[in-house]
Amino acid sequence: MGEIIRITASDGHALDAYRAEPEAPARAGLVVIQEIFGVNDHIRAVADGFAADGFTVIAPALFDRAEPGVELGYIGPDRDRGREIRADVGWNGPVLDIAAAVAALKPAGRVGVVGYCWGGSLAWLAACRLDVDCSVGYYGGQIKDYLDEQPRCPVMLQFGDKDESIPLEDVDAIRAAHGGVPVHVYPGGHGFNCDRRPSHHPESAAKARERTLAFLAEHLG
Repeated sequence: MGEIIRITASDGHALDAYRAEPEAPARAGLVVIQEIFGVNDHIRAVADGFAADGFTVIAPALFDRAEPGVELGYIGPDRDRGREIRADVGWNGPVLDIAAAVAALKPAGRVGVVGYCWGGSLAWLAACRLDVDCSVGYYGGQIKDYLDEQPRCPVMLQFGDKDESIPLEDVDAIRAAHGGVPVHVYPGGHGFNCDRRPSHHPESAAKARERTLAFLAEHLG
């Protein structure tokens, strides 16, 4: 359904991005923010799914700042490599790349972001730092490090109750710091939304997607 395009961040960095279009005129724009595994087949499938729901979608290749064309699997050496690249690219550069994707989607109207894993934390930063209309973060483990930042748009966050990398104490800290942000916790571990992971929990993924689509409809149309 989609194609690879090039976008340019405000610091001059050019990167690839996967763009998927709906069949009918777009309801709004949506940035899908990757996990630590690149814009792989799963993220492209997620983007295609939201395009089928009526959004123009862009998934920027945030790892391009370290190495172009990275697509990784979910276990063993690939997981370790993804963590290394994430550390290399940091946080500020990817936020600029997300801003470039948002700018590319502005002709579609209102623009939201949805992020997963690392992208869940970046979805929080996008809500706090960028001009977006809403944000949804799935199991963003670093949100706790940025609780002093204030969202500039409606935000919804989603976590798994058996996530070994995000203890429920962290989820409680998010709730305590930002009582107006809806936070949902589902049965399952980290990555429960991803059907390529052993931790995939279909029922939780379906419920989280239902809530995500309702949230996007409320704030994007």
